[in-house]
Amino acid sequence: MNKYKLINNITGWIVFAVATVVYLLTVEPTASFWDCGEFITSAYKLEVGHPPGAPFFMLVGNLFTQFAGDPSRVALMINSMSALMSAFTILFLFWTITHLTRKLLLSSGSKLLSKGQIIAVIGSGLVGSLVYTFSDTFWFSAVEGEVYAFSSMLTALVFWLILKWEDNADKPHSDKWLVLIAYIMGLSVGVHLLNLLCIPAIVLVYYYRKTETPTWKGGLLSLLLSFGLIIILMWGIIPGFTKVGGWFELFFVNSLGMSYNSGLIAYLIIMVATIVWGLVESSSERRSDKRAHLALFITLGLTGILFIGGKAWLWLILIAAAAYFIFKYKKMSNRFVNLVMSSIMVILVGFSAYALIPIRSSSNTPLDLNSPEDIFSLGRYLNREQYGQTPLMHGSTYASQIARNADGTAITSGERTSYNRVLKTSPDQKDKYIKSTSGSYKYTNTMLFPRMHSNPNNPSFRNHIIGYERWGGVTDQNNKPTFAQNIKFLVNYQINYMYWRYFMWNFAGRQNDIQGDGGITTGNWITGIPFFDEHVLGLGPQDNIAPDIVNNKGHNKYFMLPLLLGIIGIFYQFRLKEKGFRSFSIVFLLFFMTGLAIILYLNQTPFEPRERDYAYSGSFYAFSIWIGMGVAGISLFLRKYIRNTGTAAAVATAATLFVPLQMVSQNWDDHDRSGRTLARDTGMNYLCGVGENGIIFTNGDNDTYPLWYVQETEGYRTDVRVTNLSFLQTEWYVDQLLRQAYESEPLPIKWSQPAYYGETGTAAFVLTRQEIENVLRQNNIPQVSFGSYYDVNAFSDSLSLKQTMENLREGKNSKINNPFNTGNTQIIPGKLLKLDVDSANVDWKALHSKPSNSMVINLGDKSALYRQELMILEMLSNINDEQWKRPIHFATTITPSLYMNLQESNFSLNGLTYQVVPGTPLSGGVNTAAAYDNVMNKFRFGGLEENPDLYLDETNRRMISTFRLYFTQLVNALLDEGENEKALAVIDKANKVMPSSAVPYGTDGLLFARAYYRLGENEKAEEMINE
Repeated sequence: MNKYKLINNITGWIVFAVATVVYLLTVEPTASFWDCGEFITSAYKLEVGHPPGAPFFMLVGNLFTQFAGDPSRVALMINSMSALMSAFTILFLFWTITHLTRKLLLSSGSKLLSKGQIIAVIGSGLVGSLVYTFSDTFWFSAVEGEVYAFSSMLTALVFWLILKWEDNADKPHSDKWLVLIAYIMGLSVGVHLLNLLCIPAIVLVYYYRKTETPTWKGGLLSLLLSFGLIIILMWGIIPGFTKVGGWFELFFVNSLGMSYNSGLIAYLIIMVATIVWGLVESSSERRSDKRAHLALFITLGLTGILFIGGKAWLWLILIAAAAYFIFKYKKMSNRFVNLVMSSIMVILVGFSAYALIPIRSSSNTPLDLNSPEDIFSLGRYLNREQYGQTPLMHGSTYASQIARNADGTAITSGERTSYNRVLKTSPDQKDKYIKSTSGSYKYTNTMLFPRMHSNPNNPSFRNHIIGYERWGGVTDQNNKPTFAQNIKFLVNYQINYMYWRYFMWNFAGRQNDIQGDGGITTGNWITGIPFFDEHVLGLGPQDNIAPDIVNNKGHNKYFMLPLLLGIIGIFYQFRLKEKGFRSFSIVFLLFFMTGLAIILYLNQTPFEPRERDYAYSGSFYAFSIWIGMGVAGISLFLRKYIRNTGTAAAVATAATLFVPLQMVSQNWDDHDRSGRTLARDTGMNYLCGVGENGIIFTNGDNDTYPLWYVQETEGYRTDVRVTNLSFLQTEWYVDQLLRQAYESEPLPIKWSQPAYYGETGTAAFVLTRQEIENVLRQNNIPQVSFGSYYDVNAFSDSLSLKQTMENLREGKNSKINNPFNTGNTQIIPGKLLKLDVDSANVDWKALHSKPSNSMVINLGDKSALYRQELMILEMLSNINDEQWKRPIHFATTITPSLYMNLQESNFSLNGLTYQVVPGTPLSGGVNTAAAYDNVMNKFRFGGLEENPDLYLDETNRRMISTFRLYFTQLVNALLDEGENEKALAVIDKANKVMPSSAVPYGTDGLLFARAYYRLGENEKAEEMINE
């Protein structure tokens, strides 16, 4: 046994070393796109990222950044942390496979493995762990600064720990393994909640180890208990901490008149004292069973476990049930009480990493999403309330509308209470929390287990309907789907397309790295077997595949070898009957809960912004256990032909090692991110086009997070204020924009907090007098004076923007009673907003604009302006008062509907941004001097300049296409000015730094060719067309 342990340990560390080297060789040296820039920033400066946060990731990441030496290497340190965490995942996977396989090979009562069995066990661990090392999804997450690599490691760790407990369950202090698991679970909440999904598998291991003769009934009860533990953690302790803590805070502040956080401090003191009391009473020599049980009961209440949900009747049931089991159940031993108390204590210790969030938020860090400074805002932050709720068991569909009463008012159900700090009018005003309530709308056309849901106000609504038609067979978007259509969509899209497709990417093969849209040429799984891919998968003839698919580095063929090996492993388990079934049920629960169970919970809509395979890596981890067991299965089969068990096991191992070798040979080129810096360079390219102390409006992840990263982490252009328009709809974000951030001055917004907080600052209706009178007439509203509704004099064809903003700031021109049921919502009484420009004092040359005495903003068909648009108009008005000395820009990549119709006559392109100018922009709307300087001297291109063969995935290729579009606009503007030499230099540089070998040309190639023709460079033009 000792010999086996030594071999097992040494081989495990060898596998760890292999994984570490592979991941560190292929790690991205800077931030990646999507959330990575935000996570790196939040770790480096301990700033507050998007809900629900990842404080433990931040703390560990911050430790790694201490070794950076230079801000430009911070991202590399965080990415290297992901690489190391991923390598540890592989280590724990190896030991997990060898543990489970060893138990299958050992005969009843035996503890020693034969030489052949040792080879089979080690071979199983080696092949299974290496397959997962080189798998598509896991390798992708292993080389970037996101939470998924860290979360995978914690999942692998707790599953391996329960197996360690299994080996030591009969020893006196075996409970320490369970307490350690609880601690890791608590810590994992501060990384990602995915870790909690392995609880059912852990509970099943516990049940099998503690029960001599397991039964179906016992197994099902164990599963129910495990789901109960998930509920206790996800809907008990995590939100319960802020719920019960909030009650204390409310009592101490509002009732006793004490300062903010006094109730929270009292709550924490009582919680700690109760837990210590319970531990002492359940473990000391002079212990008291009654007091120990009472301490446990109080602890359950303080942690919020007895207050799950928001219904009093449910709380009473939970309190009664807990009281019965704690005080009346005979098997409630002191050892069990101590174990539960110890587990709750360490879970809370792990969960205490979340203290970092309000602490740092109270410091008003530049990145402070949702501003969770107190127990109530922290609760909303943890519950991800800003994202809304997705219907699960019962709810709305795409055909649902808000249910209304006969008078047209919306029907609401329930009442949600929230508390916010009072907006103080003086420093001497007492601390207090203000209560606000809101109800949830009731909807028509609801159904049981809704899978096809959307909202007509969602910008993606039309795409959702297309997806429901394609995968669900929907024919009428005005009627709710039948239950059969609902299930059809669940199977065809959510399960097959959004899970099994990803599963097969990892274990059969991948067509390309283009995001799938349901077509036969984008993002499908393949095998590499032409007949199968053509006739079974229906992907068309495989002997005449388009070059862009064959040459795509994401075109990977595994010939289904990993899949077949995993299936052999499953059959091998079943061959061992009861022992094998127990092993199978444990692995299957891990496989299901980290894969298909997530699918059911997420309830995804069609055409996600990106591929979501990273969310199911835990499921692929579980399947890799079966892949490893497949080696033992093949070894057993070979013993029919090879008498020596050692030789059979060695042959099986050697043969199956070709599977991970095939995978690494296919996957290396599309997982090697070394040398790629495009996400960082994109952030710099956006910012370099913004004037000094300028403002840039962004909207999406990939035009915001890279900018935040280069500012916060690398200290680049910290004079620019990056303003995300999605967040600008919230009060807390306006608060932050009114503060200094590095060299960036507060944004020019003069609204007071009461003006932009609550309903009054949420929106303003855009209505002309004619529109209001038409509504009055069409609805047969009694003849009354128009002035009884609104100020008649306010309405005009053209309004002063400055005066309009002043009216909105001061709450003028709004009345509670009006024919539109708009409550306190204010009115903008016209469509045209005019700014008087102090033309003599504006630097028109710097703005690259013709002088003008006025600027008119046409609101067009907008029926309302929301907070983000009101704040844009407020800034424009105040910047105009300062003679346009502060530049204001829109990113070229944001939705045009957010441009406020300024693109029609007030946009000047001088980088990846449009600068707003008060006059008519010169050069057809392109600031050629600034743009030329940017592309020739300032822009960076992600490393393609040094290595044209650099791998760029689809997100990176899209960004290069954005750069190319900008180049073509500049080239055409230069040609129109007669600057042919400069135009040729720009287009030649574009082809050099963004070669077609890295990003194949599309329509951008035709635009370049057209420019070459205009320049008389016919050979270059024809060469581009032929490409």
